[in-house]
Amino acid sequence: MKVTVLGSTGSIGTQALDVVRERGWTVGTLAAGRNLDLLEAQVREFSPELVSVDASVYAEARARLAHVPVIADPAEAATRPAEVVVNAMSGLPGLAPTRAALEAGQAVALATKEAMVTAAPLIWAAAQRGGGRLVPVDSEHTGVFQCLTGETLEDVAELILTASGGPFRDGPADLRRVTPEEALKHPSWNMGRKITIDSATLMNKGLEVMECASLYGLPLSQVGVVVHPQSVVHAAVRFRDGSLKAQLGPTDMRLPIAYAMDAAPTGMTRPGDVRGARRGPEVGRHLGWPLLGQWDFRAPDPGRFPALGLAYRAGEAGGLLPTALNVADEVAVPAFLAGQIGFLDIARLIEQVLDEAPQDTLTWDRLAQTEAWATRRAQELVRVGVKA
Repeated sequence: MKVTVLGSTGSIGTQALDVVRERGWTVGTLAAGRNLDLLEAQVREFSPELVSVDASVYAEARARLAHVPVIADPAEAATRPAEVVVNAMSGLPGLAPTRAALEAGQAVALATKEAMVTAAPLIWAAAQRGGGRLVPVDSEHTGVFQCLTGETLEDVAELILTASGGPFRDGPADLRRVTPEEALKHPSWNMGRKITIDSATLMNKGLEVMECASLYGLPLSQVGVVVHPQSVVHAAVRFRDGSLKAQLGPTDMRLPIAYAMDAAPTGMTRPGDVRGARRGPEVGRHLGWPLLGQWDFRAPDPGRFPALGLAYRAGEAGGLLPTALNVADEVAVPAFLAGQIGFLDIARLIEQVLDEAPQDTLTWDRLAQTEAWATRRAQELVRVGVKA
């Protein structure tokens, strides 16, 4: 199988290439950002036909990768022939490649949650126009996907996403003096810095709730969250007859990545269009993983983690508010990591941006305008301070 990996030097991208290596697949295209050292090593190993890089390092990349064509447009890279396009680009820059791939009829394994969070109707329309298909990569969403295989959405009462609770699920009681180093110590998963902080605030789970509703065509009221510190159960589906189906597994992102890559060619063309996939061979030597230990489940604390409630608020409002929420978080997290704002200021900043955000019909143009406005406003709030 020929694979394109967008965001190849990031956490999900490098693990997707681990799967490619294990399966003996080929790489047609790699799209990276500015990490040319890692990209150069990937090019040596996988011999792609094309490479895309950030425009700021394009000239250097041309010089260092003279034996392979180099472009500076991940959206163009997403349309190059491949049996699966893994979109592991983080943030709103991943939107254009997702749209381009689907309009070109590609099968997309989608790790860019912002696509469904901010632009789900537009993304589904692109799939309908071009005949593209998509399957989510996140462990929770592939868990839901697997639970829904062989079922009908009319029988679903609730989709349940689990959350580890992050490093602060049990303390300290006062989060005002939490440091970036403390917030980056995730108890279960090894992830990038941005998503690790989002897990500490539960904003990541809020974004996943919004993404889940958009993927499977259900209202937010039918998507719940439960804190599960052991991170063994990744997702569950409650059916209207009262039964539950759950998807379990070790905390290794290569498993959901591999499943998404296997399932993408017959993936979804519209919300909830779930079809099963034939699973490939073992990933990460997990066949002997022991089903042992004690599992705990608890409700999330909305007072301690207000970001989760803000995500529900933005998702229920729809339109451009999900974009404002996402952009505000994209500004707030780096500001916290840089010591410019406190941990609790992350949610406060997001809430203030939501309070001021314009509400209008979602279009590609209005999304871009809202992104620009929310970026400016959030940056202003970092400089002048956030309301306590």
